[in-house]
Amino acid sequence: MPTNRPLRQRHPHPASSLYNGGTIVEENPMVEVNPVKLGIKRPAVRGLLPDPDPRAVHYTLISCDDHLLEPPHAFEGRLPAKYQDMAPKVVETEEGHEVWSIDGTPYFQVGFMAVAGRPKEDQRMEPSRFSEVRRGCWDIHARIQDMDLGGVWGSVNFPSGVTGFGGTLFSEFRDQEFGLACVRAWNDWLYEEWHGSYPDRIAALGITHLTDPVLGAEEVRRNAKRGFRAMTLPERPHTRNLPSVYSDHWDPLIRACAETGTCINLHVGSGGFTPQPEGAPMLEVGATMFQAQAFTSCAEWLWAGWASKYPDLKIVMSEGGIGWVAGLIDRLDNIMSRSGYGGGWADKEMGPSDRLRNNFWFTMIDDPSTVSTILPTLGVENVMAESDYPHGDGTWPDTQEVLKGLIGHLSPEDQRKICCENASQVYGLPVPTDAVPKL
Repeated sequence: MPTNRPLRQRHPHPASSLYNGGTIVEENPMVEVNPVKLGIKRPAVRGLLPDPDPRAVHYTLISCDDHLLEPPHAFEGRLPAKYQDMAPKVVETEEGHEVWSIDGTPYFQVGFMAVAGRPKEDQRMEPSRFSEVRRGCWDIHARIQDMDLGGVWGSVNFPSGVTGFGGTLFSEFRDQEFGLACVRAWNDWLYEEWHGSYPDRIAALGITHLTDPVLGAEEVRRNAKRGFRAMTLPERPHTRNLPSVYSDHWDPLIRACAETGTCINLHVGSGGFTPQPEGAPMLEVGATMFQAQAFTSCAEWLWAGWASKYPDLKIVMSEGGIGWVAGLIDRLDNIMSRSGYGGGWADKEMGPSDRLRNNFWFTMIDDPSTVSTILPTLGVENVMAESDYPHGDGTWPDTQEVLKGLIGHLSPEDQRKICCENASQVYGLPVPTDAVPKL
């Protein structure tokens, strides 16, 4: 990436006060004016809804899939001096959008990435300004307040849609050294500001370098030494122009995860939407196919044999739901016992369905028709709950009532496992002494 970058002015206009989730906030002074033009008209917005009333807490919840927006200052001062002028930064476009700019290329958050607390009329594909989303999307202290309002004790946070749910953006840079520096800076920001401010409530989930797995493994080990317990990878790396999950390319990285107790998180959609024919409604069909995507990527990771090679490896299918898991287990058992199609399974210790139970975990937002049927088939120890704040599928601020409808009929022991105990074992967040329901 070129080092010659045009000079940009700081925002010349006086900061304007805006209503943001019950508080008055100022436009961010770190946003710069940039002559880039997206060609996307800014729609009128209605403003954020007032803060909701605090919700009653039925369950102590560690949400295993939430999201953040990196704030404009995330990379400030965290890159080597030779790259600081190239650091990702937020700029204002001619149309008034706020977007990330890297080497003159704009990257923007679509509106559906941060809909919590916004009127339905403002939930659009167009990019949003930071002042148009709840501050809890990008400010950790405001996030904790939103968690308290919605009855969420702990949270695992994935990168924004710009960085990629699988942390792929920086590994795609032409200048790979600069990309690695951005990966490290992102992890440092997450550790110092997001996790570090509330280490008992925010899990440390990192990203890593993907094109060089040796360097990626070094980053996993660097993070593990300071308390990271999780890393996100693209669920189907070949869709991101990386080697497939069947390639030995990934061995150093996966070995590092297994040896450090770092769980691999495969977030649905981290490899993009499923391919669709011409004329298909992309958003509607893509969102409908989330569980089908999770089924596909889970089967591929299982048959790639990494969990068999590294029996201590933990793999979480993030935001994939659980409705499909029993069908996958049935199919695995069928091809191993009847059809003969599973003859290539090389694991001598466990069959594929038992390996799935031993090494894979599954998160759910709202799977009402399958909770009771999946637990005897999979095991309650493999299921975890999520709120998906602040996404369109998210249940905030009504996560507690949604969970009550899902698991209210289960025993208190199973409720605790699904809501917090399983997540505590996977991500290392402590379960508070006053956790509910009481046992």
